[in-house]
Amino acid sequence: MHRFRWVFFVLLQSLVAQAAEYRVGPGQPLASIGAVPWESLQPGDTVFIHARPTPYAEKWVLGVRGTASAPITVRGVRDAAGNLPVIVGENATTRSQLNFWSEQRGILKIGGSNTPADTMPAYLVVEDLHLRRARGAFTGRSGASTYSDNAAAIFIEKGEHLTIRGCVLEDSGNGLFVANETSDLLVERNHILGNGNIDSIYEHNAYTESLGITYQFNRFGPLCSGCLGNNLKDRSAGTVIRYNWIEGGNRQLDLVESDSVAVRAAPSYARTFVYGNVLLEPAGAGNRQIIHFGGDNGTTADYRSQLYLFHNTIVSSRTDRTTLLRLSTNAQTAHVTSNVVLVAAVGGNTLSLTDEAGTLRHGGNWYKPGYVSTFGTLTGSVVDTGGNLTGTTPGFVNLDGQDFHLASGSPLRGAAVAPPSEAASLTVDWQYVKHVAAEARTVTSPGHIGAYGDSSGPVTGTPDAGPGTPDSGTPDAGPGTPDAGAPDSGTDSPGKSDDDGGCGATGSGFAGPLGLLALAALALRRKWVRE
Repeated sequence: MHRFRWVFFVLLQSLVAQAAEYRVGPGQPLASIGAVPWESLQPGDTVFIHARPTPYAEKWVLGVRGTASAPITVRGVRDAAGNLPVIVGENATTRSQLNFWSEQRGILKIGGSNTPADTMPAYLVVEDLHLRRARGAFTGRSGASTYSDNAAAIFIEKGEHLTIRGCVLEDSGNGLFVANETSDLLVERNHILGNGNIDSIYEHNAYTESLGITYQFNRFGPLCSGCLGNNLKDRSAGTVIRYNWIEGGNRQLDLVESDSVAVRAAPSYARTFVYGNVLLEPAGAGNRQIIHFGGDNGTTADYRSQLYLFHNTIVSSRTDRTTLLRLSTNAQTAHVTSNVVLVAAVGGNTLSLTDEAGTLRHGGNWYKPGYVSTFGTLTGSVVDTGGNLTGTTPGFVNLDGQDFHLASGSPLRGAAVAPPSEAASLTVDWQYVKHVAAEARTVTSPGHIGAYGDSSGPVTGTPDAGPGTPDSGTPDAGPGTPDAGAPDSGTDSPGKSDDDGGCGATGSGFAGPLGLLALAALALRRKWVRE
């Protein structure tokens, strides 16, 4: 048996040795991002991009597959002052060995390439990069080119089991853009700000359409000055938005229908969960609605149906009217529980709960006195399920300083109600820390209203918030059509005469060696057992 363990160890070491590290930057083996063999990365490989005084002006594609136990990671390394490596899209160049379509759509693209051969990218982690300015000109496979208006700092055309973590995405048409052949996407601890186009409603800080997506511990800043898009616009199934700081935008959240049949067919499409967030509406910013839920393309049968909005802290600084929710039709229902909704203007009669349509069920929330169901004509219904409170102040530690933790005498303490049964398994046990990441939240019964309770642990930059996608449904996004539907991911797509990538290359990476290792180990064990 000792011989078996020794041989197993040797074989395992050989397997692990296949994983490679590529280091880019000052004093590193590789001077440029383009020197990395992106087309031949294998499971377990890690690319380290070190910060330097001058930004990298380079762009590339990730079209490879890691595994669950050996993801492929692209990781930024901070300098001594704590700065992330900066990568700019303007005037960027691309490694000559790479060949991918829709170059004009982003700085870092995931999925959709001829070299590496076209496949469904999987188990990729992109973290700690500062990507900015997918604008202006760049040099690509066809020479001098120009970014499209909706180009993104990160553009995901397709992929599964992806993580975008700890990045800064700014000054592009869209900060993050995700097309609908994507599934199981985690977006956490990023700072997404300053994106959009002046006078345009079509580009946003984040614009996503995925089968299974979780946003957590992100900071969404305002869009660029004069830019009219939403802060976070999502068309996904299995959407979970939790523990984020979302400030500004035409709306903070625009949660509408998918144009993908596969996404709409997923059981998780019926339910959207938004909890533990701080949503801030600045004075005079865009639409007076904080959240829009349902759809916007006019095909109402395709709209989402059930929104669960609980334990959020929502603060409006508007001096005119504020509307919490717009539900698209009477087929939408919002379950609104244990939120604090503060309109900072004097008096509470500048807040309406809903626009006109849909069913809004609310209980255990805190408002100022004088709020109304709607400023218009109610065509749906507003149902008070009990436990709602009113008062002049919610008892934050420091409202002006945006510290929304609860003071000792806050009326929000112990006043929350239980969420609907569909959300009962989603324990609110973390909270956003401005602007670090997160801290553990003490779970009490009854709980505290809003996004903040009492801290039960140290502040952490890498919180483990549990399962990524509650009620995720069927994880098969189907074959779909690249660049299809809304959000529109472009027209330069596979099938053109110069894009003969095909659909091969499933990435054997670890699978072959691991299978051989298992067979060899089993054969040796059987032999020694017989002896």
